[in-house]
Amino acid sequence: METRQLGKQGPLSSAIGLGCMGMSEMYGPSEEAESIATIHAALDAGLSLLDTGDYYAMGHNELLIRDALKGRDRSKALISVKFGALRDPGGNWLGFDGRPAAVKTALAYTLRRLGTSYVDIYRLGRTDPNVPIEETVGAIADLVKAGYVRHVGLSEAGVETIRRAAATHPISDLQIEYSLMSRGIEAAILPTCRELGIGITAYGVLSRGLLSGHWAADRSLAANDFRKHAPRFGGENLRHNLALVEGLRAVAASRNATVAQVAIAWVLSRGTDIVPLVGARKRDRLGEALGGVDVRLAPEDLARIEQLMPAGAAAGDRYPTPMMAHLDSERK
Repeated sequence: METRQLGKQGPLSSAIGLGCMGMSEMYGPSEEAESIATIHAALDAGLSLLDTGDYYAMGHNELLIRDALKGRDRSKALISVKFGALRDPGGNWLGFDGRPAAVKTALAYTLRRLGTSYVDIYRLGRTDPNVPIEETVGAIADLVKAGYVRHVGLSEAGVETIRRAAATHPISDLQIEYSLMSRGIEAAILPTCRELGIGITAYGVLSRGLLSGHWAADRSLAANDFRKHAPRFGGENLRHNLALVEGLRAVAASRNATVAQVAIAWVLSRGTDIVPLVGARKRDRLGEALGGVDVRLAPEDLARIEQLMPAGAAAGDRYPTPMMAHLDSERK
């Protein structure tokens, strides 16, 4: 497995990482045994980066990773954890808490659920508008000094927040959505991260399935599937977006690759400081995603892709309006 460093002072990661959220919630039913087998297959293939959040199904995702790592060499896994989301017993989202005391409390529970003495990267899932980022990052820095955290990360942060955070403590990486359908970071956020030596862990590289090449316009979704309410998956937006994917299919065929592999290869091609996260929940989808690492897009391929799917081509916001309001990265 090819490796990439997350930022100038961050850890060495596999070229792609595994986003584990969908193994617990947001994308409809999943099968726990298959999820664990998928994590095992990822580790066996040399994929080291496992991304989770303490609020994914209220701790279930961390417990799942703990079970998957039992009997394995902990040092072979690079565990990235997001924290801070507040939820009620019904799973409803209540905001984010970045207070220093909350940061340290959240990590204490995370370490217990993961069954480990440290996490590799710790990051606030969304910025807390009521707490200066310096206080939140400062609290994580205290945990670094104490040996409970190895690196400090950010998630969905805007330029000003990134600069303030980096002035407080070295930042390994910014986790943010980046794909052929979500290219907003290219204007200011990505250049700022490169100026400051901060890596990118890109989630949503398949745009939650739209860029997988497997999505159908008439696909039915479970009531608890996030995509049922996502703007890009509804009505005319969905038809428009799937038409974009069909154009990409011809590029994939010319490379003897799948649409998903080309979408992953495109993100990999954007710079060696970017590590795509794939949300594979099953071993067959993981195997397909891993194949994307071996796809080398020629300049003419990249030019053709740019023509077919330029920045801003996708229809619909990446989240429903209430969730967009929590994104510091989207604030103008």
